[in-house]
Amino acid sequence: MLAALASALALLGRYGTQGFALSIFLGLALPQFSAAARPLLPITIFCFTTVVFMRADLRVIGGLVRRPAKLVVTCLWLLFVPALLIAAALAVLGREALDPGLLLGIAIMGAAPPIMSSPAVAILYGFEPSLIIAGVIVTTIVSPIIAPFLVDWLAGAAVPLDRLALALRLVMFIGGGMAVAFAIRRWLGAERIRELKPNLDGFGVLMYFVFAIAAMDGVTKAAMDRPGQVALFLAVAFLVSAVGLASAWLALRRFPISERFMIGYGTGQRNMGLLVAALGAGVPPTTYLYFALAQFPIYLLPWLLRGVAARIRRREAPADAS
Repeated sequence: MLAALASALALLGRYGTQGFALSIFLGLALPQFSAAARPLLPITIFCFTTVVFMRADLRVIGGLVRRPAKLVVTCLWLLFVPALLIAAALAVLGREALDPGLLLGIAIMGAAPPIMSSPAVAILYGFEPSLIIAGVIVTTIVSPIIAPFLVDWLAGAAVPLDRLALALRLVMFIGGGMAVAFAIRRWLGAERIRELKPNLDGFGVLMYFVFAIAAMDGVTKAAMDRPGQVALFLAVAFLVSAVGLASAWLALRRFPISERFMIGYGTGQRNMGLLVAALGAGVPPTTYLYFALAQFPIYLLPWLLRGVAARIRRREAPADAS
């Protein structure tokens, strides 16, 4: 039975980008399960956190730390540029012009660390993942300190927030995931974890499927009752993703193409689920709707951008060979 489960997970892992895209539509197609699955959101976030820390190659990260310039630029970019871009947009539009729930959702997006699946997407694309892995790990570790202040700064007085409570809950999520991850690494060993790559890829796809069902709670009904609002929220989510990708692509010219592509990917794809899970029942309905709709670029872009990634890989291949 365990062998069959391992084979099934490995099969899922081989179709990662397609699995991500399919998950979001299955979540929409199964609204009857969404409300029941919503309590599983914190569990899936905890699993994502644990797997990322478990798979981290500490030797590679140690090498980046010994030559820290590129890692420092990457982390500062991933931490603050999304918030600065959103702050600039809010300064133009005016906070008062936005629904408070949408405003909090956008603030959470700007303050959250990069999505945990960024390293998995880099691996699926065939890119060297060390820099994005290190960037995700470092920014996730410091997010309990930085994210509450960024949310408060971006949302402003329109959305009151308990920064201390949010920080403590983030510490529980991230610290707990790190503790479990390092216990598993000690038990299995780094070599065994590398051998389990296809199974862990498949487990990630499975968790994203569960996450998609849970996140889609109420989305189908909202699309029928308030199609204009849903369309607006979707447009904002895709716009943030596109601007994040384009900003890193244009600004980080000294980085290799694949690295600036993945930094841009992480700039636009944010781990909102970590903050939403930490906020718990305090998330307003419109904020949760924006969070749910912001999953569409997260789930669809790995598949939609696979052609771009293939061209980048071919372009870098001659340089690698030389």
